[in-house]
Parts: sequence; structure tokens; C-alpha cells
Amino acid sequence: MPYPVSTLSPPIVPNDLSSFKSRGISEVQRDLQQKLRELREEYLRAIDHFNWNKLVYEASIQFEPVVGQTYHLYAMRQGHVLSMIAPHEWPMKHLATVRLNVDRQWQVEQLGEGVDPREMFGSES
Repeated sequence: MPYPVSTLSPPIVPNDLSSFKSRGISEVQRDLQQKLRELREEYLRAIDHFNWNKLVYEASIQFEPVVGQTYHLYAMRQGHVLSMIAPHEWPMKHLATVRLNVDRQWQVEQLGEGVDPREMFGSES
């Protein structure tokens, strides 16, 4: 038999697993907290990307943008305008410089001076 059957047999002493458990708990918590931080950052980047794309596609565009080209988004009284005119050439409020990717998504290349996406889109930091 794999276990003692007599009172004269050596006693069964369970192993102390408290240090194993505490190490495991702390390692798992640390790893999962790191993963949650990374997921949150990725989630916030995706929300920003979505909001910028929505803003650009809802802006007034008087030309057909070319994939791979850089354009500039401005805030004006009547709304937002996408333009080929560079910020130093036009005194309007420059929000961002954007590039149209092959997948028809707008990629923000540079934010305008003093532009805070968290303020613009009301998302948490």
C-alpha cells in the first residue's frame, strides 16, 4: 500500500506550501496587472484612432484624397476642414496632420500645437 496502515508506521507530514502559494499569487498578480495595463493602453489607442478617423471623414473635403499623401485638418467656424494647405501657410486652427493609408484609414502624423485628443474626444487618460 502507498500509505501507512499501522500506528507504528512513520507519520505523514504534509509539505508546507505557503511559500509556493504566496510566490505564485504575487507572480500571477504582477503578470496579469501588466497585461491589463497593456490592454488598456491598446484600447485607448484604438479609441483615439477611431475618433480621429471619424473626425476626418466627417470634415468638409473638397477633393479626393490620394492614398499615402499627407493632409491637414483644421477647425473652422462651420466645422472641420481637410486641406492640402500646410499649417504655416494658413492661419486657421490646425488640429492634426494626417496621412491616408492603403486601408483607407487616417493615421495621425502630427498633432496641432496645443491640441489634446483627450480633451477633444472626452476620453479618459
